[in-house]
Amino acid sequence: MKNFPAKLAWLLCSSAIICMLSGCGYTTQSLLPSDFKSIYVDNFKNSINVSAEQSDIRMYRGYRPGMEVDLTKAVRDKFLYDGNLKVANTETGADIALKSELIDYRREPLIYDAHENIEKYRMKLIINMRMENVKTGKVVWEERSFAGETDYATQGVYFKTEETAIKDTITDLARRVVERTVEAW
Repeated sequence: MKNFPAKLAWLLCSSAIICMLSGCGYTTQSLLPSDFKSIYVDNFKNSINVSAEQSDIRMYRGYRPGMEVDLTKAVRDKFLYDGNLKVANTETGADIALKSELIDYRREPLIYDAHENIEKYRMKLIINMRMENVKTGKVVWEERSFAGETDYATQGVYFKTEETAIKDTITDLARRVVERTVEAW
């Protein structure tokens, strides 16, 4: 028992050293290949089919003019804020290019009151996107039906206007696009 404190100290110290040497910890660095230093974010194409008929399943299909412009700006701004990739003004000035299309905008009812009035919605923006290596022309990765979303209440303490919900959904989607790009999960 006499050597117990010394053995305990040695055990704790050696465990800490092993942990540090094994690379435990958090990093804010990108997981992108080191040759990708800049990105070009192409303007989002709006491919929402506004002429499609609504059904019981897709009752709350919608469209907002200019949403693709707001989405493009939000994604570019998020890349600037993130800082892992320099945002290029032209495709030829970048290492990789993000090409995306907006394919759907949904408002799905979540909660009804006693009179069947909708109290809460989930809003989703859905895109298809592709990352291309500008120098080789090869597709680095591709995602289909990639979504950003937010929930919003139509009344009460957590009331949010539809315009605010759209902005929040665009912000969420932009964050997810940047994370998908730089974290390379």
